[in-house]
Amino acid sequence: MQPDYVIVGSGLAGLSFGALMAHSGKRVRILEAHYLPGGYGHTFDVGGRYRFNAQLHYVWNCGEGQTVHRFLTKLGLAEEVTFQEYDRDGFDHMRMPGYALDIPCDLDELSARLGRLFPRHAGPLARFVAEVRRTAEELDALPEPLRPLALLPKLHQFTRLLRYRRATLQQVFDRFELPLEAQTLLALQWPDFLLPPGQLSFFAWVMLFVGYTRGAYYPTRHFEHVIDSLVRVIEKNGGEVRTGHKVIEFLVEGDRVRGVVAEEIDRRGVPTGNVAEHCAGDVVCNMDPRRAAEMIGLGHFSSSVRRKLDYDYSPSNFMAYCVVEGLDLRDHGFGRWNLFHTDHPDLNQGFHDMLRRGDYSRPSFAVTTPGLLTDVQGDCPEGQQIIEFLTVADYARFRDLKFSDPRAYRAKKKEVFDAILDVMERDYVPGLRDHLVFSMTGSPTTNERFCWSPAGHSYGSNMTPENIGPGRLDHRTSLANFHFCNASSGYAGFAGTIWTGCRLYQRLGGGSLG
Repeated sequence: MQPDYVIVGSGLAGLSFGALMAHSGKRVRILEAHYLPGGYGHTFDVGGRYRFNAQLHYVWNCGEGQTVHRFLTKLGLAEEVTFQEYDRDGFDHMRMPGYALDIPCDLDELSARLGRLFPRHAGPLARFVAEVRRTAEELDALPEPLRPLALLPKLHQFTRLLRYRRATLQQVFDRFELPLEAQTLLALQWPDFLLPPGQLSFFAWVMLFVGYTRGAYYPTRHFEHVIDSLVRVIEKNGGEVRTGHKVIEFLVEGDRVRGVVAEEIDRRGVPTGNVAEHCAGDVVCNMDPRRAAEMIGLGHFSSSVRRKLDYDYSPSNFMAYCVVEGLDLRDHGFGRWNLFHTDHPDLNQGFHDMLRRGDYSRPSFAVTTPGLLTDVQGDCPEGQQIIEFLTVADYARFRDLKFSDPRAYRAKKKEVFDAILDVMERDYVPGLRDHLVFSMTGSPTTNERFCWSPAGHSYGSNMTPENIGPGRLDHRTSLANFHFCNASSGYAGFAGTIWTGCRLYQRLGGGSLG
């Protein structure tokens, strides 16, 4: 029987939309090229001993009444899929030589801590935090859907949104004349965006930073349970999630997309020879919108949509998945929080050195310890703990090395990993290398291979001011019954992609979240 919806890709936006539609009685079929569903949210197994989430994630917008909680309630999962809150007194620990700042959930307390660290600049820092709070309130007050003309009589209520609509985080830092060290500590969450303050949209930073101050969370039963729960909702309601199905063609008739052609592939990505058409009333594109539009032919899209599809991708990342034994990371300052470290006092220059020059001699990176974020274990054997590291990496450099000189590719990965371990042993866990019983690294080409992300991007379209705002791509494609549902046509991250799936569900008449 032909489904109501064929969904291309099983990232969180596609899974969220699919689960909501299946739950409402629609027939749903999801086609996923990878052998695991979840996109960047998937969890992979190593040797039956270790389980790693594909990227470094933590969650916001999960509190009662917020989008993620309302979404799970709609699906009947709110009691099953729960979250552990990070330490409210310091969910992110920012560290650089000579300075330490724990980011609390209370913005007034954040102002006080900054004032104690930088007493000569306490006034500007307090005014900056107050401006961040007011900007977040204006963003919250924007109507959905956003209709610029309808806002004209209310523009006096959105003075900051007008003032900062093209601003980077760095420009707002400069406006308030914040000291460089304070800028670095406040922007040290840069791995959440893969951008430094000089390129990052101020609005994107505010949404995420303030979102986390309202509650930072980790899934009680890890991310795998979240993904599996959404798949179960789809399958329980008669839907399908077909992994190992790579879409190779879109079937276009006039101004309509009537379906797709998918080729079955094995775990290595090698075609098995089975090719089939999948037609539906509507086709939802959870894969990269620009790549899909190129497959269809850009000439099928309106000039307005083509302009919105002309985005640049976010930078990519380097990941290290590690397991330690013979020590307790809690004895070394780890717990229900993330660690963000930089050896370079200027994040703009440090980011440039790592991304453009491949220079990790003064690294900046993020650290997470998933097993310490929840009381539910199972990601590694008893007596061991997982610790993961993330930093920025240039896709072209790693791609060229991998295909021209595999030995040099492996050496570069080792160089980056060693630079991080050197800092970890110096500042946090002396002798860390002696306790590593497992380590595995992933580069931008790993992202491309397993998550099918063009150029190994981490967040879809780059979160610069040019890509954030009213002109951003959304679900509309100018083709009948063909809809985008992806981080680049909504927002990135766990909460952002769930919101994107929920919004499309509502736009296509699925109903409200309650």
